[in-house]
Amino acid sequence: MLHLEDVRKTYRTGNFTQSALDGVTITFRDNEFVAVLGPSGSGKTTLLNIVGGLDHADDGDLVIDDISTEQYSDRQWDTYRNNRIGFVFQNYHLIPHQTVLANVELALTLSGVGPTERRERAIAALEQVELGDHIHKSPNQLSGGQMQRVAIARALINDPEIVLADEPTGALDTKTGDQVMGLLKQIAEKRLVVMVTHNPDLASQYATRIVSLRDGKVVSDTDPYIPTANAREAKTARRTSMSFFTAISLSFTNLLTKKGRTLMTSFAGSIGIVGIATILAVATGFNAYIRGIEESTLSLYPLQISSQAFDISSMMGGGTGSGLGGSRRDVGPDEVYEISMLSRMFSRVTTNDLRSLKAFLDSDSTNIGQWANSIDYHYSLTPQIFAVDSPDKVRQINPNNVFSSLGMGSDMNSLLMGGFSMNVFSALPDDVDFMIGQHEVVAGRWPQTPNECLVVL
Repeated sequence: MLHLEDVRKTYRTGNFTQSALDGVTITFRDNEFVAVLGPSGSGKTTLLNIVGGLDHADDGDLVIDDISTEQYSDRQWDTYRNNRIGFVFQNYHLIPHQTVLANVELALTLSGVGPTERRERAIAALEQVELGDHIHKSPNQLSGGQMQRVAIARALINDPEIVLADEPTGALDTKTGDQVMGLLKQIAEKRLVVMVTHNPDLASQYATRIVSLRDGKVVSDTDPYIPTANAREAKTARRTSMSFFTAISLSFTNLLTKKGRTLMTSFAGSIGIVGIATILAVATGFNAYIRGIEESTLSLYPLQISSQAFDISSMMGGGTGSGLGGSRRDVGPDEVYEISMLSRMFSRVTTNDLRSLKAFLDSDSTNIGQWANSIDYHYSLTPQIFAVDSPDKVRQINPNNVFSSLGMGSDMNSLLMGGFSMNVFSALPDDVDFMIGQHEVVAGRWPQTPNECLVVL
């Protein structure tokens, strides 16, 4: 038994509101042929869609064998449509690239029925609608009436309890339409058939019950039904399922039917994939190049912390502003003043606690290794190198003693080592591989022992 209780459905488009069903209450018998009549816009197709689970009411309830569908989930609606409903549409909706037999088998394929049983049941359904000799034809080789009978066979293949037909004769001539209507009447002897039509003559000739709709309301019913307590027991539901092999087979068949479209889609997709891969490759390579440039540049100018330091920026600005040298505003226009640049500069000499700094850098808690390629420690061990300019004269080359001729001793040279060092030797970093990537050996090899040196040009 199928029962609709005060069903309402409204469609809204912008500011326009259309009431398709306005409080429809109707009950259908388990087996009868019901024709639903009414002008366009009266709610016939909406009623059919709600009964078939293709659409849902805004208000009211659809009751199936005394079971309400108000709390149905999407899976339950799928099960209901697959097990209990068969659809016959005006435009057939057959798959053009599949045979008549494959079109009818499709519903069983979705139900997970095996290929042998599927074929036998499909052939039996086609023979029932007198199309047993056309099973290997494609839909475009059939007439309109034959295609509609294929659609009916497809609707019956799952042995549904309810068959819904939306204008099944709308695209057929009178003779063919009579054949289809006779077939539907025969089907209604064992199940409920609900048909929407605009033709009152066909309805009166074949239907056992005529329901008329107008403005979303039932205005007449030739054989109303008052439900009794003897509800029919619903048959066991079958879950919609499909094997992986069947899904792959259907997909492959569908691709082969549209070879040109498949090739064009594949080609366009390949262009997109190749384009994205190229962009990613260029971006990755460019980032690597920038990173290499940064590492090469920073390796030439490493961050150095020495034991003693002074403020060079204060020295450079000492003669003008209010830095190390003072300001002209402190004296009169005819007075002599002095700029004590060096004395103030050396007064700002500071001593760094390198022992504590080294302990900090060596500790595991700093994680400074992830931010630096190499951390090296250099100690004040300077090679003393001399050159013989003439048989009786020796000149010191390293460290250069040019500051000694200006009256500046070794302490001065050590103090200025950060910016004016004359020592051309420096220890190689621990990470030799980092240096190897930035230099090319033109003669000899890289040093391997502490007493070997590398000449850089």
